[in-house]
Formats: sequence, structure tokens, C-alpha cells
Amino acid sequence: MTPVLTFFNNKGGVGKTSLIYHLSWTFADMGKRVVVVDLDPQANLTAAFFTDDEIEDIWGNPSPGSTIFSCVKPLAGVSDIAHPILKRASQNIHVLPGDVALSRFEDTLSLQWPQSMNSADLYRPMRVLSAFWQVMQMAATEIKADVILVDIGPNLGAINRSVLISTNSVVIPLGADLFSLQGLRNLGPALRQWNTDWNTRRKNWISSRESLEYPDFTLPNAEMKPIGYVCQQYSVRMERPVKAYTKWVDRIPDIYRSTILDDDTLCSIGIDKDPNCLAAIKHYRSLIPMGQEHRKPIFKLTSADGAIGSHANAVQDAKRDFQVLASKIVASMGLAP
Repeated sequence: MTPVLTFFNNKGGVGKTSLIYHLSWTFADMGKRVVVVDLDPQANLTAAFFTDDEIEDIWGNPSPGSTIFSCVKPLAGVSDIAHPILKRASQNIHVLPGDVALSRFEDTLSLQWPQSMNSADLYRPMRVLSAFWQVMQMAATEIKADVILVDIGPNLGAINRSVLISTNSVVIPLGADLFSLQGLRNLGPALRQWNTDWNTRRKNWISSRESLEYPDFTLPNAEMKPIGYVCQQYSVRMERPVKAYTKWVDRIPDIYRSTILDDDTLCSIGIDKDPNCLAAIKHYRSLIPMGQEHRKPIFKLTSADGAIGSHANAVQDAKRDFQVLASKIVASMGLAP
């Protein structure tokens, strides 16, 4: 099965979608075949890859499998999962577009969660709860993907729970602020509880007589392994965070260790020496809107796009930063370099 990497924090506005967008291009440049799945009902990642006209065409002329919602929507009735239709963003990047209508699937998932612990009729609830994983693996098989990158919204609802039980590895983007750290505190206990709850359901299914009727039905293992955090979108001065953010940055290592890894050992080290810190990504300021205007990652901007002078140097810095980050993620996930 193709490994699933999900980017998640219970706090929004930490640059998560931009991080996934740029990493997908970096993985592609490394020769990795990537499936990008937009499971955030806001669909911002889809908007990063495609124009409004392209998205309007997808949403205005829906067909089974054209978005993640249209793939799972039949499960709300009596039909089964629709095969995903991927939209190609580059030679090595294929996107399963998001859909603002996805939030309508939340109730279906919520209702099936308790039903999945019944003593009989387990197939349907287990099929519904694992639907995102089934769709992602179909998509990955189609293009022989090396990795699946997933974006989800900043909440602890039923959609995100079903995504996380489908996830092998989790990267946690953080901002240098109180609200990001509070989101971090909420995330650790939720991940552990969801992991325990899903594995109980999975074992219950495997030991059921009903599972013998569906020998080809497979379920995700729910590893949900946190492989580290990325601290981003802070201002820098003389290569150091400005004073207003320093107190929050300095708290990240111990809070991450305590809440995510369930380790209360206090180390009092900075993020630059924290093995759980995958990267500290600078706020590239004017490069971001420039990249959005030209619909390309900031490290692919050229002088023709307006990246000249200090901007040109920042482009190279960004390219280096994302290459280092991608290499660390590849190593943490055990992917072939």
C-alpha cells in the first residue's frame, strides 16, 4: 500500500496548505510520483493548483469521482465508492480535487462510528469509515504513486478522524504563537485516542464472521506516527526570530514532546537542536503572492516572473529549505531516497 502523509494542526492559519503545495513540487523534483488529496472542505489546496475556471468546471459539471466528495458521496445512499478521477498538475503530481460540499459527509461518518462496534452488520460502517483510505489507494495505484500527501481542516471532527485513521505519518505545522501551541496540546491526546479506538474496531472486524464474506476488503493500520513539526511563518531579524515570537518558539520542543510523544521529560532546547523539528521555514513575504500570481512554487520563480535582486536570493533559499525538509520527511517515512 502507498504510504499516506497527512499535515495537521488543530489551529488554522499556520501555512499548512502552502507547505503541502511546495512539498509536493519538491517531491516531484526528486522523482517521486505524488498523489495530492484535498480533504479540507475549504479546498484551498485545490485552489493553489488550479485556476478558478478549472475548479468551476469541476464543481459545475460534477461526475462520479471528479472530487473527493463525489468519490464518497454514494456511500451516503445505497451505492459504493466511485473511482477517483485525478487531475494532473505536473508530470509527477496528480491531484484529487477538494470540494466545499465535503462537509456534508461529516454526519454520515459520525453516525457510522458507533455502528462500527456492533456485533453484526459491520461491513457497511467499516466501509464508510475507511472510504477516504480506499479512495486514496485507488488513486495511488492508478499512477503508481510513491507517496500520498493529504491536507485536512483545523478541527477534531469526524472527517479528520477518518483521514487520520488512514494515515501512516503525520507532520504538524506550527506558527510561533499561543494558538498554535494550544492546538498542539489538543492534537496529541486526540491522535492517541483515535489510534486506540480504530485498532479496537479493526480487530473486532478481523475476528468477526462477517469478515469471511469479504476476503478482499482491507483496512488501514492507523499508524498515525508523528514524524515531527515544522515551525513557519515567523519573521526573522539577523537570522533569529523577533523578540515578540521568541517566547512561543522556545516552548515548542517541550510541548511537542509532552503532548504528541507523551514524554514529560523536560529538555529546554531550542528548535534548532530539537530532533523533532523538521524545519523552521521563513516567512517569504512578497514571494508568496508572486508565486500565487504565476501559479508556481516560490522556488520556481524566475526573473521573468519578477524574482530579481533580493527576491532571486530568497528563491534559492526557499529551494534549499524545502529540499532539506523533503529529504528529512523521506528518511522519516522510510521512502527510497
